[in-house]
Amino acid sequence: MAFTSSIYLDATLTIFAIWLVKLIRSLRLPGRLPPGPRGLPLVGNLLDMPTDEEWKAMANWQHSYGDLTYLCVLGQPFLFINSPSLANEILDKKSANYSERPTLPMASHLVGWDNTLVFARYGSGRFLEQRRLLQSYIGNKASMKKFWRMEESKSAAFLKRVLDTPANFVEHIRWYFFLRFLLLCFRHLSSRTAGAIILQATYGYDVLEDNDPLIQIAGQSIQDLSHMLTPGAFLVDVLPILRHIPAWFPGAEFQATASRMKDTLFAMANEPYKYVTKALDAGTATPSLVTSVLTDRQLSDEEEYNLKWVAASMYAGGSDTSVSAIHTFFLAMTMFPDVQKLAQSELDRVVGPDRLPSFLDRENLPYVDAVLKEVLRWAVVTPRGGPHSSLEDDVHDGYYIPKGTIVIPNVWQVLQPRNLREPALDILPTSGPFQNPMEFNPDRFLGKNPEKDPSQFVFGFGRRICPGIHLADSSMFISIAMMLAVFNISKAVDPVTGKVFEPAAEFSSGGNVVHPKPFKCSITPRSSKAEELINNFEL
Repeated sequence: MAFTSSIYLDATLTIFAIWLVKLIRSLRLPGRLPPGPRGLPLVGNLLDMPTDEEWKAMANWQHSYGDLTYLCVLGQPFLFINSPSLANEILDKKSANYSERPTLPMASHLVGWDNTLVFARYGSGRFLEQRRLLQSYIGNKASMKKFWRMEESKSAAFLKRVLDTPANFVEHIRWYFFLRFLLLCFRHLSSRTAGAIILQATYGYDVLEDNDPLIQIAGQSIQDLSHMLTPGAFLVDVLPILRHIPAWFPGAEFQATASRMKDTLFAMANEPYKYVTKALDAGTATPSLVTSVLTDRQLSDEEEYNLKWVAASMYAGGSDTSVSAIHTFFLAMTMFPDVQKLAQSELDRVVGPDRLPSFLDRENLPYVDAVLKEVLRWAVVTPRGGPHSSLEDDVHDGYYIPKGTIVIPNVWQVLQPRNLREPALDILPTSGPFQNPMEFNPDRFLGKNPEKDPSQFVFGFGRRICPGIHLADSSMFISIAMMLAVFNISKAVDPVTGKVFEPAAEFSSGGNVVHPKPFKCSITPRSSKAEELINNFEL
């Protein structure tokens, strides 16, 4: 009983202390804070924080408070950015001050995501070493050439799976990309599936045809992370002192959840790494990120630790987002057949009917390339951008941004600005960096005055930009090009009633990565020659 009372007393005192510090600071601010909703005593804007589809709440705040919205929850300041120009000015041009990640007790301390590059402290030895490893392996477009043959092979295997069971195309996409990133780190996977590219280049793990345990572990871990990144998902992120409460304590169910998530995360990092070290001992390992480093020299314990976790970072950072993008591609082609026909016409003209497209064709396929860009812009994979944290106090446009402020860009509103409060007005046709942003129009990226490449918003900002940007871009391009070359994607028709299933641009809202809601489509070979290309490709 005494222990219980002590815990509650500590929590109460913590809340009071935070409020008191906030009050004292507010009396000596070097500038006015950005506008935002008025908070309550002690808890501040705790009740204003959204728990689902927070990017929509952020967009609503824009109409009330402007492009910058400031909230303070139990003393923790938040700054939400709804403007592309301000996101660039603050997160890119001032990246030296905004490249830290906020400390999230649940994800970082209790589960262990601070071991990865995604959450490593900016400027720390772990951050610098892991980023150096990734930059040396996949840091520029030229470095992608060593993966071209492998990616083309696995993409062709992906086509075969879709040909055999087109109704399961979503599972085939997931299989393709989850395995693909693991391949890039370890590379010893079989070529039976297109998704093996990740595993092959990462680890060298021999994947089972269905229900592979490693894929299930990795998928669960990434799903866990997405949940933890949702604001308000866990009270311990608001009251860090709660992380010291034992699991048996009433209300501490999050401790058991954290323990389960931690086991899954560490299994995702450890199991494929164990596999590749065994393959090296047996002399059966093939080239990959991990094997290239392990065979170069003897590593210290710290170097080996960083290698293991940078491989996990590479996998976790790209697999689910790529799955979402390609899933969206299928939806877009179903909804916009004219776009599909234009892309196929370009492929027929450049590649012809006798082979599958390759990376060497890319510079001659500008429309197909534009389709990929429009997929990334039209349905934002991560509508709430990755959180940043200010290292020092800052003043921007006269607004004071305190040290330690969590800064979150609303990528959804940047790429598709809309008026949620007055849907009839919706958006101005020229608002934001894109003309008529609600339209799916790849032509916007072509011609003498192309619109901005959405990659500069989608893949992050400043020194926290996704280090795997070139890898993700190349893998999505070859997947899309090959699919368009050999398949027609169209609206599904009920074989009994003849009813046409009309898909809608609707997306799930759980977690940080969104996916299209389930929809039906028809996927058929464009010709007997196309089917022959799929079946006869040498993997």
